[in-house]
Amino acid sequence: MTEQVDSELRARAAGLSRRPGAVLPEDLPAEEALALLDAMVTSRHLDLVARELRAGGQGFYTIGSAGHESNAAVAAALRPTDPALLHYRSGGFYLRRAAQVPGHDGVRDVLLGLVAARDEPMSAGRHKVFGHPDLHVIPQTSTIASHLPRALGLALALGRARRLGVRTPWPEDSVVVCSFGDASASHSTAAGAISSTMQAAYRGLPVPLLLVCEDNGLGISVRTPTGWVERLYADRPDLPYLTADGNDPAGLARAAREAVRLVRTRRRPALLHLRTVRLMGHAGTDLETAYRTPADIAADLARDPLLALADLLVATGTLAVEDVLDRYRRAGEHVRAVAAEVAGSPRQTDPVEIAAPLRPPDAARVRERLRAAGAASPSPEPEQTPATPLTVARAINRALLDGAACHPGLLVFGEDVGRKGGVYGVTRGLQRQLGETRVFDTLLDEQTILGLGLGAGLAGLLPVPEIQYLAYLHNAEDQLRGEGATLPFFSDGRYRNPMVVRVPGYGYQRGFGGHFHNDNALGVLRDVPGLLIASPSRPEDAASMLLTCLEAAAGDGALSVFLEPIALYHTTDLHEPGDGLWTAPYPDAGDDPGLGRARTHGDGEDLTIVTFGNGLPMSLRVARRLARDGIGARVVDLRWLAPLPVDDLLREATATGRVLVVDETRRTGGVSEGVVTALVDAAYGGRVTRVASSDSFIPLGDAAQAVLLSEETVERAARALVAT
Repeated sequence: MTEQVDSELRARAAGLSRRPGAVLPEDLPAEEALALLDAMVTSRHLDLVARELRAGGQGFYTIGSAGHESNAAVAAALRPTDPALLHYRSGGFYLRRAAQVPGHDGVRDVLLGLVAARDEPMSAGRHKVFGHPDLHVIPQTSTIASHLPRALGLALALGRARRLGVRTPWPEDSVVVCSFGDASASHSTAAGAISSTMQAAYRGLPVPLLLVCEDNGLGISVRTPTGWVERLYADRPDLPYLTADGNDPAGLARAAREAVRLVRTRRRPALLHLRTVRLMGHAGTDLETAYRTPADIAADLARDPLLALADLLVATGTLAVEDVLDRYRRAGEHVRAVAAEVAGSPRQTDPVEIAAPLRPPDAARVRERLRAAGAASPSPEPEQTPATPLTVARAINRALLDGAACHPGLLVFGEDVGRKGGVYGVTRGLQRQLGETRVFDTLLDEQTILGLGLGAGLAGLLPVPEIQYLAYLHNAEDQLRGEGATLPFFSDGRYRNPMVVRVPGYGYQRGFGGHFHNDNALGVLRDVPGLLIASPSRPEDAASMLLTCLEAAAGDGALSVFLEPIALYHTTDLHEPGDGLWTAPYPDAGDDPGLGRARTHGDGEDLTIVTFGNGLPMSLRVARRLARDGIGARVVDLRWLAPLPVDDLLREATATGRVLVVDETRRTGGVSEGVVTALVDAAYGGRVTRVASSDSFIPLGDAAQAVLLSEETVERAARALVAT
């Protein structure tokens, strides 16, 4: 098929001829038409060479842009400073954008990616992506339209950043462009993001977002119904729809310019439906003759966009046939020459170097910056003094105010966080004090909420989205795993996602609950490389750890999930009613052990209880009962679930030689698995056991206590361990 695409194009181009009276349209001048041709033929040869490199064992990526090269016209309609989040068939766009930036070599960029070279300028060989900071092309995995929520977030953030006086990398009237395929158009991520886009436009918010659906009619082997993309988008009142065919270069150039004009001048979204073909199959390993007829393949070859542009240039006398073939030949020679240069380039081999963009921030530097920023803390509210005891909820609220004072771009948003102040009142009063630009409600779609945060972070803001319950995170977790965590990895740290995601969670709510309001499943978070997971239990830790997450985001681009134990939000007492032992004054910066550090309560020498979340008050109560019987226990609050505080854990475990891990999450996939493994990896020689909640969803009412870890179970396990 590869050879057929090449030979068919050459043969058909050789048969083109001048047509008397034919002239180039005024809106596609010769200079631009020739620039498009150069980008498109070069992209085609990159796809051909990708297959050759793979066949020779020198290349690793063969998903190409053949048939989609007409997206170069979209790049031509934009400015090179317009941020672009691109579909993986965007070779034409990338090369045309590269040609708009003097001195940039787009061919070398792509080829270095194909051979996974360590010198590749975006991902350093970690993955083949279209991206480069100088071109304002932000690298995307772009599978299943997962980048659309981020694109919407970036478009919305541009205007908000300006209102807050936060500088972005882009001019004030920039357009965000985001391309995706027809098969992805039906995915829930695309549907949610586009629905959210239209709702934002309906509300009158500025949304300078150009969506480009490149429709080749196929999702690998699955056909998209004819007319489906048009049916989806042609009659959306808050999303102007423009359509063009890659086989009509002048019409496409005209439509692309009009789409960009609409978005740039009106600051409202638009969708450009670009009809394309897919040549050479989905990838090099795809035998498309297994699911497509020869007639279908031949029909697509006849609609080759390179042939259509060549025909226009020859018909109008802009180029002779020989000139077209010569440009095609010279482009191939250039691509192969550069390919020969880069084919033997060194590749990533050091696991430490490969994972370097995922390393957690330096804890000492974060702490130093926090101390320096301490003077920016606002005064306490009139009814408070610095020593006023606070609950967990009030401590988080105060920390958000402190963070807003230190970081002008801090945004708090999510479902019900604004006027209502959150389901549990944690954000109460913030909108009144900080304004609706900084504290606002979103629609009820977790993918969009996280995407807004990912886009806002790119724009230089400090997003603090709330996912209302832990159970609600799971339907949107790919925004953290597939988009948030991968961006620094696929950009060699050049792009990051500064964001702190607040997630109320865990179990033990009484009188209100069931699975969707009590959830103890953390497995989907614990295995995401580069993700910080903070899990405070006490008020002083809730405040200091939240400020640490904010500083790590602002200073290091860190992506954090901040887990808040709902059952402890408004708790005041620990042992007896009225003792007030679960409140605390607002902390000083120097009171916190720091990022990735545990906190130990007590110094007992008989037993080390390791826990977190709701397990902390349970374990402290158990430790007091053990002390009455002469058993000395120290309780280690992990506080950070990623990175685990392994050094603190090992020190406290060694101090007693007996470790009981108290884990309120599930026995399978829960936190205790990682804790025990860390001890084993460190060659800990003492005894260790664990107690955890059942491998069950949490039911409604009293039945919840049957599957959640109980204090009685903790005490029995502690006594049994000490007795051995």
